[in-house]
Amino acid sequence: MIEIGKKAPDFTLSDKDGNSVSLSDFLGKKVVLYFYPKDNTSGCTKQACAFASLYNEYKKKGVEVIGISRDSVASHVKFAQKYELPFVLLSDPELTAINAYGVWQEKKMCGKVGMGVVRTTFIIDEEGNISKILPKVKPDTNAEEVLAML
Repeated sequence: MIEIGKKAPDFTLSDKDGNSVSLSDFLGKKVVLYFYPKDNTSGCTKQACAFASLYNEYKKKGVEVIGISRDSVASHVKFAQKYELPFVLLSDPELTAINAYGVWQEKKMCGKVGMGVVRTTFIIDEEGNISKILPKVKPDTNAEEVLAML
């Protein structure tokens, strides 16, 4: 179970360029790690574009932004290019990080129940510990809300 104050689970996933990226690569920096359901859907696009529009503010604070979904590397490439996303997008088709962070949960969509990624944001401190957990965030306000917390 993920808890505030505990070490954030490390992982190694492929970014949109096919490079291996580990959470531990960012030790010494604050990280905003956000999990989202799917590239190019309305909510996920709003959320990604909001982080992109505030990205310079995050950089000024020395904060890295990382988005993770089950989408393929190829999907991330198209998504990042289409919306000019300047931050790291990681592909997790095997649910490695998604399960480690407990965001693969039962969801209800259009009256149907199924498993999926619950939109959740984690703020990780410079030592790699979880400092905040924001469950079931709203895609259009998440980026501003997180920036205000930093």
